Amino acid sequence: MNRYRAVIYDIDGTVLNTLNMNMYPLMRIIKEETGEDWAFEQVLRFAAYPGMKVMEELGVADPQGTYARWVRYANEYEEGATLYKGFDRVFEALRERDVLQAVVSAKTRRQYELDMVAKGLDRYMAAAVLADDTDRHKPDPTPLLMCADQLDIAPGDALYVGDARSDYEAARNAGMDFAYATWGSVSAEGIDSPTWTLDIVGAVCPDVSA
Repeated sequence: MNRYRAVIYDIDGTVLNTLNMNMYPLMRIIKEETGEDWAFEQVLRFAAYPGMKVMEELGVADPQGTYARWVRYANEYEEGATLYKGFDRVFEALRERDVLQAVVSAKTRRQYELDMVAKGLDRYMAAAVLADDTDRHKPDPTPLLMCADQLDIAPGDALYVGDARSDYEAARNAGMDFAYATWGSVSAEGIDSPTWTLDIVGAVCPDVSA
């Protein structure tokens, strides 16, 4: 992996464990909107979706208002977003090697501030392309290409690390290598030929102990 000038990360399920804080509030939303009790396993299929895509799939009457309520419930969830063990050492090791680091995520800017900036993790990131920054979202390559442009590198000089099919397809569409982060993935379906398959966080930077 030493050939890359930049490592770009997805956030949810890759850098941060946000599964419970997103899925349990979504179950609450579904109950409020439909009266139905969904099991945790049923909502997992939405884990990699952008928020408004989830609202579209559920067919709620007020997508914007319902999404805002879901975000509020998620932010109030007591467990919160937690950094996957070992990422602090990965961030430091790559910074010491002058490897650029950035994020491309379906999070809104507000969510990024709550989950990343509040933890001081943004200090490692040379760029952050979020849901507010473009009308086109993964698997469209636009966010990754925008990030490469902000980093002033060719797409082929970056590695994108993600946990979902949309991450994989976005990287492929952008002409970037893709590292499949299995530790936060809920499904490997459609991730047919990643450049790398990573089983532990430390594998992002192989000589870092996780």
